[in-house]
Amino acid sequence: MTDAVSLRCEAVLFDLDGTLVDSAPDLAGAANDLRAEHGLPPLPYEALRPMVGSGARGMVGAAFGVAPGDDRFEGLRDAFLARYEQGLLKRTQVFSAMAPVLAALEASGRRWGIVTNKAMRFTAPLVEGLGLHRRAAVLIAGDTTPHAKPHPAPLLEAARRLDLDPSACIYVGDDLRDMQAGRAAGMPTLAAAWGYLGASEPIERWGADAILEEPPALLKWPGLA
Repeated sequence: MTDAVSLRCEAVLFDLDGTLVDSAPDLAGAANDLRAEHGLPPLPYEALRPMVGSGARGMVGAAFGVAPGDDRFEGLRDAFLARYEQGLLKRTQVFSAMAPVLAALEASGRRWGIVTNKAMRFTAPLVEGLGLHRRAAVLIAGDTTPHAKPHPAPLLEAARRLDLDPSACIYVGDDLRDMQAGRAAGMPTLAAAWGYLGASEPIERWGADAILEEPPALLKWPGLA
């Protein structure tokens, strides 16, 4: 783990879905809309929410039981993404407890940004629609660099654009891949327990520098407090 106590944080980078914004209602809605087109009943929201962090692969897997390599996967994935793109701002919103955290960071003079595996095709309109595009100091999508998380490249690119050493940035995410990317980039890396969390290792095994139960706990982290 990073020796974060000795560092002063200059910027905070956030994963998008499940960390900064709650997009699960729209993603789950797109999955169930597609199921309806195939004559299938809707799945409970609770069954779809944990898979949001895995993107289209996770949602198609949960909704149809298919994975990459399956003959049906690409067609279902493309159809799912098309439906999601049409309604990605219906119910998606910034987590209510995150709004005052962003305001506190800005009041302290610290910059914050977004590093997500979501393609820019979806990320840009979502961030703009939520009014975050003028506030975020940097925006890195899943196709901004040649590699997506868990590779550290997106986080390193964010630090480069901010003209900061990676160790001066904190990364907050709700998926094991976020922790892997943050550690590989040399950033203090915090796990967001309010997020989607996925179906991989329990959050306690992710190797995070700390687990944040709620967004305000971020402001108490050494280097920010």
